[in-house]
Amino acid sequence: MNSAELQRIKQRYNIVGNCDALNHVLDVALQVAPTDLSVLIVGESGVGKEIIPRVIHDNSPRRREKYFAINCGSIPEGTIDSELFGHVKGSYTGAINDSPGYFGVANKGTLFLDEVGELPLATQARLLRVLETGEYIPVGGTEIRKTDVRIVAATNVNIRQAISEGRFREDLYYRLNSIPIQMPALRERGEDIVLLFRLFAMQMAEKYHMDRVVLTDEAKQMLMRYKWPGNVRQLKNITEQISILSKERSITPEILSKFIPQDKESTQLAVINKGGDHSFENEREILYKILFELRGNVNDMRREMSMLKKQLEDVQVSAPSMSTVSTIPTMPASPAIPASSPTLEDAVAEEYIEPTPEQENLNLNILSRQMLEKALERNNGNRKKAAQELGISDRTLYRRLKQYDLDDNK
Repeated sequence: MNSAELQRIKQRYNIVGNCDALNHVLDVALQVAPTDLSVLIVGESGVGKEIIPRVIHDNSPRRREKYFAINCGSIPEGTIDSELFGHVKGSYTGAINDSPGYFGVANKGTLFLDEVGELPLATQARLLRVLETGEYIPVGGTEIRKTDVRIVAATNVNIRQAISEGRFREDLYYRLNSIPIQMPALRERGEDIVLLFRLFAMQMAEKYHMDRVVLTDEAKQMLMRYKWPGNVRQLKNITEQISILSKERSITPEILSKFIPQDKESTQLAVINKGGDHSFENEREILYKILFELRGNVNDMRREMSMLKKQLEDVQVSAPSMSTVSTIPTMPASPAIPASSPTLEDAVAEEYIEPTPEQENLNLNILSRQMLEKALERNNGNRKKAAQELGISDRTLYRRLKQYDLDDNK
């Protein structure tokens, strides 16, 4: 597209800017306009995505037909199918007449679906069928209707992420994305920021019959360094505020700083607090602390197993009979114990006789009592600390003390 044609388009649609990214967007829009291919416009909120569908429609063979811009995010989920595909009389409460819906009314024309990423999954399935076959069924109806509509969609949602999270159909994305258009953010447009400020200031001066505000060179640089999270919409709001509230017409950085938010943009990385004795400068130190605590837990468990092994060996030495072997308690294997740690199987190498259910219950009771006595001994009779060490509640501890006739221990 030559520069003369580009300037004509910009003047017609009041588009301000000369950056390469914006010129490329307009070039793609004019190239795809004569076709019926679907277009998906992607960009942050406030970048001006709504201008491109109008450019496409006005330069297409459908320019004499109807054009509708629909914000999918503003229509309630319960009525959006009826709005888009129509309904028949009596299909739901309040449906007093038949309605053709936007796809019926816009036949032969163009539909701009803004915020298409907000569509419910059921509506996405209906939309996919229309795009593939040109057919749809009104809400509450049984008759298939035909439509010939050009679809231009736009979104500020990360569609790839929405697909991975199950919020957007992948097949619909590829059907809409026949021709992708990426709108540049305002912070990427360089000197276009100053040109837009000048345009908005001029519009305010003409509308309210006041002198136009003008930026100094230093204020221009400050304006271009700002991140503009709200893009063109935010720039327009700030320009209007300055035009109305500033007594000075020559805007310096000092004046400009009163209107530009001074808080840190959400796009910046969070700063980790380095103060305090217990803070961590990075994730590696946090992981080191977790591993150190885990190592301590494993060592404690290893000591407990060593004590248990010694008790079992003492029992074997004092009464090395088969009946003694049969009363050795069985413990469930724990994945937290290292492979090199001694186990009950290592402690008992003799022939094992399967105990009866009554013997198993007796064995478990003996072991529970021993553990309870040792926990109380280690904690000097403090029941609360003993319960915490055993990982049981105070009530459970008291119940077991009574069960084992240990209630008198302090």
